[in-house]
Amino acid sequence: MNQKRIRAVSEYFIFFMLYSIIGWIYEVFLEVVVYRWGFSNRGVFFGPYCVIYGFGALILIFSLSRLQKKRIYIGKLLITPLLVFLGIVVITTVVELAGSYIMEFTTGSWLWDYRRFAFNFEGRIALNPSIRFGIGGMIFLYILQPLFRKLCGRMSDKTVRITASVLAVIFLVDIIFTYAF
Repeated sequence: MNQKRIRAVSEYFIFFMLYSIIGWIYEVFLEVVVYRWGFSNRGVFFGPYCVIYGFGALILIFSLSRLQKKRIYIGKLLITPLLVFLGIVVITTVVELAGSYIMEFTTGSWLWDYRRFAFNFEGRIALNPSIRFGIGGMIFLYILQPLFRKLCGRMSDKTVRITASVLAVIFLVDIIFTYAF
């Protein structure tokens, strides 16, 4: 694999971990501060990350980056952000639904229950969280991702590779620890 590809894969793994951690923080914040249910680890592994957010972020990057760069108008009204928002809502809803089935298959259950929300499907997905993911996705695509990309761009190839390698080892150890014990 050439150096450019290694760097790109390393950067995307760093992004995956960053968004997994941010997702975990978001979930814990909702649980502790908003809903006042108390703390629980909101991820499927021991560490502080929800991998569904990491996977979802990468899917959004790969699927919506080109649309995000376009300038689509209806008359004089720029509608690209609206189209990106709708894309985020659809993609994150599908990811969450698929994630619930994967978690149920691998662990016997999934970590959320949306039956209390209107317009839900089997408690797995619902309109309210889908809209929230749309808003969060806009913050992610238009603010966080450009910032993280810029920060990674300032790092040398070696630093990016080492950072990704350390994160990968930590993640691998966590997977082994979670499923072996």
